[in-house]
Amino acid sequence: MLVRAVALVLLALLAAAPVMASAQVPSAIDGGPATVPLWPRGAPGAERRSSEAEVVENTYVRNVHDPSLTVFPAAPRHANGAAVVVVPGGGHRMLVFVNEGVGPAKALNRYGVTAFVLKYRLAREAGSTYSIDRDAAADLRRAVRWVRANAAQYGVDPQRIGVMGFSAGGELVSLVADNPAPLEPPSADPLDAVSARPDFQVLVYPGSLGIPAQAVAGAPPAFITAGSLDPCCAKPALTLYSQLRNAGVSVELHLFADMDHGFNIAAHSESLSILHWPDRLADWLSDGGWLHERPLMDAQPLKP
Repeated sequence: MLVRAVALVLLALLAAAPVMASAQVPSAIDGGPATVPLWPRGAPGAERRSSEAEVVENTYVRNVHDPSLTVFPAAPRHANGAAVVVVPGGGHRMLVFVNEGVGPAKALNRYGVTAFVLKYRLAREAGSTYSIDRDAAADLRRAVRWVRANAAQYGVDPQRIGVMGFSAGGELVSLVADNPAPLEPPSADPLDAVSARPDFQVLVYPGSLGIPAQAVAGAPPAFITAGSLDPCCAKPALTLYSQLRNAGVSVELHLFADMDHGFNIAAHSESLSILHWPDRLADWLSDGGWLHERPLMDAQPLKP
């Protein structure tokens, strides 16, 4: 009887506990996706802290000093060679790693796109010595270079590599795709010779940093989305759309009615339009030819 009573108590406790298994941050240790460091010898300016462990609270990640990519390959049966570096938001204080990283990566996988979720340095975290335009943006440029240099390993077309940023991650996308690249000193690292320019860009309720953009002429094609009621990020979305359109860049904008900030991929929304907005992205990717092999004659020279 005692054993049965203990078992019943345990079952009751398990039933009352919140279900968190599906929200755990994946790692290669627990059978999750593989993670690769972007700066094996330590990111510039972070070498002394690169061995510090990341802090995971609920589904958020902070204390990132060793920027990395978590790899979500598309299933071989429908992988099409496109790749996207996913950049979670979090106000540069933390990374919304699951809802704006893992979830979008898996959604992209459904369309045959291989995804790489970026963990970047956080400039607004307490005690941080990093800056957004110098360090966090450098992590995204490094990520694009790394994916392009290792494209063959993942069955990726080096001419079909995009970036997709949410909120603060959208700011990094704009800094890298729509603003001038910083002058970089000569480097002996062969990866620095690889182009950091994305082939296309996706901005999901992007913040205002980097917008208005300063180098929209010749910017990569863009897909932009936000909520019409978003107090911080509807205006930057409209501003960037207008800039790109006026510059002759192929751009598509979706503003969703009565929607505020942070709808990610409908993890907490009952809106059908939000539930299906990734399908609109897939339509745009397909119409732009990004989900199909691009003939060599159509290839455009990449700019650093």
